[in-house]
Amino acid sequence: MTVSNGGAKRRQPSLSQLRAFAAVAEHLHFRDAAAAIGMSQPALSGAVAALEETLGVTLLERTTRKVLLSPAGERLAIRAKAVLDEVGALLEEAEAVRAPFTGVLRLGVIPTVAPYLLPTVLRLIHERYPDLDLQVHEEQTASLVDGLHTGRLDLLLLAVPLGVPGVVELPLFDEDFVLVTPLDHWLGGREGIPREALKELNLLLLDEGHCLRDQALDICREAGREDAPVTTTAAGLSTLVQLVAGGLGVTLLPRTAVKVETTRSNQLMTGYFSDPAPTRRIALAMRTGAARGAEYRELSGALREALRPLPVRVLGVDG
Repeated sequence: MTVSNGGAKRRQPSLSQLRAFAAVAEHLHFRDAAAAIGMSQPALSGAVAALEETLGVTLLERTTRKVLLSPAGERLAIRAKAVLDEVGALLEEAEAVRAPFTGVLRLGVIPTVAPYLLPTVLRLIHERYPDLDLQVHEEQTASLVDGLHTGRLDLLLLAVPLGVPGVVELPLFDEDFVLVTPLDHWLGGREGIPREALKELNLLLLDEGHCLRDQALDICREAGREDAPVTTTAAGLSTLVQLVAGGLGVTLLPRTAVKVETTRSNQLMTGYFSDPAPTRRIALAMRTGAARGAEYRELSGALREALRPLPVRVLGVDG
């Protein structure tokens, strides 16, 4: 194939040439690279040589014992891999268009949702969409949103609102926060706890970067607490709850996490806030104009129904 460049015609490399070069760049060995992509060694060597001729640069430094990337080869290997990744994504997208709910779906989930909702999500995918290759990535919100924008991820399951341009939120449910206390705490087991009680409590929080930490701080501010009640933090909810059981303070848990986290210790009590209780909203999020947008909307509807047995308030399509 040739392309015009200001009247002059310039040849373009083929995908087989790029694939051969990328394999050699990865393995730095012709025999291993050929085996990795199912090509004969002479054919692979010829493809790399043809690519060098097409590009007009030397990509490899060949010796009798090993293969090295030239400086140009090191730079162009990154580009070659990116092109091949995009071609792979194009083929996956085309397959998804031909046959909905097939191929790869890369789902990003925040840590304060993953352990509690994934069993329902995985069961739904297994039963209703058996041909869908679900790949799960657990990361914090900022990393997930970046992955969605760059195309590394296809769909997110997280707390909203995000307020991020180019992202469509598909609301699933609202859930209340509850207060988890040590066994002998004066608020343990109580109902109708006023939010103002948070002003005086030693509240334990997650580390920086977790959206649940920010939500807890927002709840404290709404209750009239101006200072940041941070003396001890934890990387995950399991650790946070164990710190509460040890008497270091109290914490806020979303209702979906209560059964999993509080049954690990007999030194905990759960208290419930008066209406309206502090809440969070969980949604799926996709790129605006996503090619598989109709599939994601259908999946969100199926997931809402599957989540009804959980202690949440399932939302309609428009939230």
